[in-house]
Amino acid sequence: MKFEIMRHRLIEGLNDVMKAVSSKTTIPILTGIKIEVTEEGLRLTGSDSDITIQTFIKTEENGEQVIRVIEEGSIVLQARMFNEIIRKLPTNDVELEVTEHFQTHIRSGKSEFHLIGLDASEYPLVPEIQDDRQFVIPADLLKSIVRETVFAISTSESRPILTGVHWRVKNGELVCVATDSHRLARRKTILEQMPEGEYSVVIPGKSLNELSKIIGDSSEPVHIVMTDQQVLFKTSAVYFYSRLLEGTYPDTSRLIPNEFTTKVTIDGKALFQAIDRASLLAREERNNIVRFTSLKDNVIEISSSSAEIGQVEEEIQSTLVEGEELNISFSAKYMMDALKAVGGQDVKVQFIGAMRPFIINSVHDDAVLQLIVPVRT
Repeated sequence: MKFEIMRHRLIEGLNDVMKAVSSKTTIPILTGIKIEVTEEGLRLTGSDSDITIQTFIKTEENGEQVIRVIEEGSIVLQARMFNEIIRKLPTNDVELEVTEHFQTHIRSGKSEFHLIGLDASEYPLVPEIQDDRQFVIPADLLKSIVRETVFAISTSESRPILTGVHWRVKNGELVCVATDSHRLARRKTILEQMPEGEYSVVIPGKSLNELSKIIGDSSEPVHIVMTDQQVLFKTSAVYFYSRLLEGTYPDTSRLIPNEFTTKVTIDGKALFQAIDRASLLAREERNNIVRFTSLKDNVIEISSSSAEIGQVEEEIQSTLVEGEELNISFSAKYMMDALKAVGGQDVKVQFIGAMRPFIINSVHDDAVLQLIVPVRT
C-alpha cells in the first residue's frame, strides 16, 4: 500500500473516527484505526465495539486532488500514536507506505516515522445494514432532539435500559423519550417520508452525544437506518454505527398527566435565572432543593434555605396563574435542565398538587415536554 494525502484532510478524518476509539477496550486491535485506500479514496474506521465511526475521503474534492494513490491496500495502526504523529508533521504533504510484515513508513518533509502495523483483515467487520427502514432528518433538528432529551438519561448502570434514549417511529411520527425515573424528557417530531410500520429502539446516550459532536455545524441531512441490533446515522462523508440497548423500555406514556389543578404561564428565562440564584444556597445542602410557591396577583416565589448559610426568597411576576394555590419543592438542577431544553421563551408549568409529577413545555409549541418528580420536604 502506498499513497500521498493532504495532511489537513487526514486530520479532519481522524478527528471523527478518534471519537470511537477507546483505550479501555478488551479487543487489542480496536485500539487501532483501520486505514483502507482504493482508487476512489481513503476510508478510516474507528470502533470501541459499541460505536463504530467510518469516514471517507475522496481522491478528488471540488476539482482538487487530495490523495494520490500509488498502490491500493489496508493496514491497522495504533490510533493515539498515528493521530499524534499526523498532527505534528512538518508539512501538509504526507506519504504513507506499507511494506512487508506490516512495516509502515510515514514521511513528511524531512521527517520519517516507522510504525509496526497490524493485519487489517483481523479488524472486526462493519455490520451490514439494509436500507429498507431508512428515514432522513435535518442535521440541526437531530442535534436539537439530542440536546432536548439526552440529559435526562440515567447515569446508573442498575437499570441499563434507562442509560439510553427511546426512539419510536409510529404513524409518521418520531417520539424520543429519556428518563432516569426522577425526571423525563420527550421530543415529538413529524417527519416526511417516514418508513411504513412501527419501530422502537433504545440508543445509548453516550452514542447520541458523540453523534452530536460529529454533526457539528453541518447543515446536510442525516440518513437514519434502524435494525434490531444497530442504528446507522450517515452523511455524505461519515457513517456512524451504534449498538442498541437490549431490553424493553418502560411505558412512560402512563406517567404523563392529562389533567391539572394549577397552571402557571411564566417567562422561562426569568424563572431559570431565579432558580439559578436560589440554587446558590440549595447547592450547600446535599439535595439542591428549591421551593416554588404561588402567591396572590400572579406572583410566584422561588426560595431555598441552608441550615448553615441562610435563606433566599425571590418573587417573580408570572403572566397567569390558574387553579389552586401551590407550594412545591424540586431539584434546582432538574428544573434548570428542563427549562434549558424548552428554550428561553414563555413556558407553561402544570401541576397536580405538591406530590405528583408536573410538566413543563413552551406556550407556543408542545413538541418538547419535560416532566419532573417533586421532592418531599
